[in-house]
Amino acid sequence: MGEDPEVALPVRQQSKALCWCVCLGLALILSSVVVGGASYYMKEGGVFECGVMYREEDMEKYREKTTIQEEEDVELDLRSSFKRIQENIRVLEDQEVALINVPLPEFEDGNPADIVHDFQRNLTAYLDLFLNKCYVIPLNTSIVMPPKNLLELLINIKAGTYMPKNYMVHEEMVVTERLDNVEQLGYHINNLCQGKDTYKLERRDRILGMQKREALNCHKIRHFESKFVVETLICEP
Repeated sequence: MGEDPEVALPVRQQSKALCWCVCLGLALILSSVVVGGASYYMKEGGVFECGVMYREEDMEKYREKTTIQEEEDVELDLRSSFKRIQENIRVLEDQEVALINVPLPEFEDGNPADIVHDFQRNLTAYLDLFLNKCYVIPLNTSIVMPPKNLLELLINIKAGTYMPKNYMVHEEMVVTERLDNVEQLGYHINNLCQGKDTYKLERRDRILGMQKREALNCHKIRHFESKFVVETLICEP
C-alpha cells in the first residue's frame, strides 16, 4: 500500500495555529519561567505546537558550589537564565514515526531544522534548514521516546498532568561519509532528504583516535522529543 503523501509533509508546511493559540502559548510560557514550564496546543492535522522553558546549567551543580545563605541568590540567577524552545511535533503512531520542525530559535541558540525519528528503520535524520543539508544517524532510544509514548507525554502535558524537565542533555556527532542514495532510508527520510546533500553521522565518543580538543566546524540543533531538551552538535572535520 502506498504512503499518503500528505502524511509525510514536513510539519512546518501544516496550517498555522490560530492567533489566540500563539498568544495564549506565549503568555503561559512567560508565566512559568520560575518553575520551567511548557505549553502544548493541538493544531489541525494532529500537529502539536509546543513550547518549553529550559536552562543550560543544572541547578544542582550551582548548589554544590554554594553555601545555604547563597542558595536563594543562585535560584534567582538560574530563573533569569531560562530560555525558550518551540517546535511542532506530528506523531504517526501507526507508522512509528515522529516528524518535528524546530523554527528559528531565540538568542541564536541553534539552527532551525526538520527532524524525522523513524522507529521502524531505527534511524534519525536532521535537515538543517540554514545549511540545507541532511544528516542521518542510528536512532538514539535513550533520548528519543517511541511515538506512542511521545504522544501520551504530549497529551499529558497539554492536560497539565505532567511537566517536562527543564535541563538540557548534550550529544555530539561527527560527519563520517556522504550518502548518495537516500531512497534506501525509507519513505519519510527520503522525503526529507531527497535532492539535498546528505551525510552519515557517528557519535564522537565512538570514533577511535578523535580527541575532544580537535578543532571542528560545528553547528547545533536544540530540540525535544522526550522529557528534556537535547542539544545535538553536528561537527564536520
